[in-house]
Amino acid sequence: MPSNFPIAALDLAIIGGYFLIVFAIGYVIAKRTETGDDLFLAGRSLAWGAIGFSLFASNISSTTLIGLAGSAYTTGLAVSNYEWMAGVVLVFMAIFLIPFFIRSQISTIPEYLEKRFDVRSRKYFSALTIFTSVVIDTAGGIYAGTIVIQTFFPDLIPAFGPELDFYTVCFILALIAGIYTAAGGLAAVVYTDIMQAVILIIGSIMITYYTFEQFDFSWAQATAQLPQGHLDLIKPIDDDSLPWLGTLIGVPILGFYYWGLNQYIVQRILGAKDLKNARWGAMLGGGLKLLPLFIMVLPGAFAYTLYPELPNGDMVFPTLVTDLLPVGIVGIVLAGLVAAIMSSIDSTLNSASTLIVIDFVKPSKPDITPEDTARIGRYTTFTLMLFAALWAPQIREFPGIWDYLQQMLSFLVPPVVAIFLLGIFWQRVNGTAAFGTLLGGHVLSLCVFLLSTDGLIFENAVIDLHFTIIAGILTFLCMGLVVFFTLATDEEPTAEQLDDLTWSGRAVEVKEDLPFYQDYRIQAAFVLSLTVAMLVVFW
Repeated sequence: MPSNFPIAALDLAIIGGYFLIVFAIGYVIAKRTETGDDLFLAGRSLAWGAIGFSLFASNISSTTLIGLAGSAYTTGLAVSNYEWMAGVVLVFMAIFLIPFFIRSQISTIPEYLEKRFDVRSRKYFSALTIFTSVVIDTAGGIYAGTIVIQTFFPDLIPAFGPELDFYTVCFILALIAGIYTAAGGLAAVVYTDIMQAVILIIGSIMITYYTFEQFDFSWAQATAQLPQGHLDLIKPIDDDSLPWLGTLIGVPILGFYYWGLNQYIVQRILGAKDLKNARWGAMLGGGLKLLPLFIMVLPGAFAYTLYPELPNGDMVFPTLVTDLLPVGIVGIVLAGLVAAIMSSIDSTLNSASTLIVIDFVKPSKPDITPEDTARIGRYTTFTLMLFAALWAPQIREFPGIWDYLQQMLSFLVPPVVAIFLLGIFWQRVNGTAAFGTLLGGHVLSLCVFLLSTDGLIFENAVIDLHFTIIAGILTFLCMGLVVFFTLATDEEPTAEQLDDLTWSGRAVEVKEDLPFYQDYRIQAAFVLSLTVAMLVVFW
């Protein structure tokens, strides 16, 4: 990455204006945030537009912007399979999961597990989610954001040495996100996300425009010098970046967990004012997730022709910004970059705080008032903010462990996905089967992780498969565990554990007389049609 990147006064003014608006939104919303429901679920008042844009913004981090362009530069378009798969998963959610989540009035995803199974699965999954949210997502967002800030603003804190520099920037990012998240809660996160999503989209479109301009807006010229298969979404089975089998059986599993069971994403849907807005918001989010291929991935692929000698893919995004964008546009793009940083940090902070208070504090203090719940939630947010800010700089010292933690998501997800899917579609699954699968599945995942990672037990891994393929295989094995434990126990779920919590026990939906464009099924068909068209073009 460039080590020195002078920022024009106009660009700095645009970035400064962004921060002022963020704080203004946080201040206004904080004055209306009084109860725990306000803090964690925006008073269950979110409309579909806010939900959809927030889903998009909370998912796009600084590492996503840089990583998508970098991966497209080095390996091609296949990296965008994670992006468009979100639309497919959100359609599945709108049909099969969201009705259960909204009607049961849950505040956290683990709470659904207690309603459907028992408290053991809820506590286990909640603790797991808190760990990954704080240690991986929040701290990782702060760490990556600090690297980006130091890259583009090397003289941000010139009075201090480089070590204090890094810690200082980490705390500044955490503090800014922590203040408006603790003050305004989910509402502040969502409404700042709307602005951040717009800035992200505009900034990415600008990069795409000026990149394509280098080829006189000619597709033939832009693609003429790219390597064979660089623009293919589906890669051979032996591809190191993302083989087709991983796209088929692994990416949907990871996507289902991320978009359907990850608290910091689904919390926006749980805060919807009703089922219709929840579904509409999911469809908007799914549609928006088709954009990254065109406005974030393709510029990175085209950069292969413009800058063939870059030493690594991480330099693509800053190089495009440095070389191609005029003053003013740079400010918009960098504001979008800062927006991505803040959105990922504030989202994970709010969700982790929600899980701690709703899943652990409130059950132990059932008489706690809504106002006290909000107060404890704010204290929890600040505590998590400080922990994440302290942990983030340590990531530099443990690059191997950090890589393992990131990859571990492929091993942590399968048991959770298995019990949710079978628990919704098979009424026979009981609490013991669910908890047994969580424990047994993660023991199995740990064994496979040790056997598939070089240098942990064996110098060369015994299992040599792409992590997405491993995720798919482990999920099928964990489904087998669910079936085994279910049939091996005599425990029968109660009526309360089945009614409107499983597909067979769902409440019949009342058909409403809505215009065709408000029918979520039509919207879902539209999102899937666009996805299929994109796959046909870039297969």
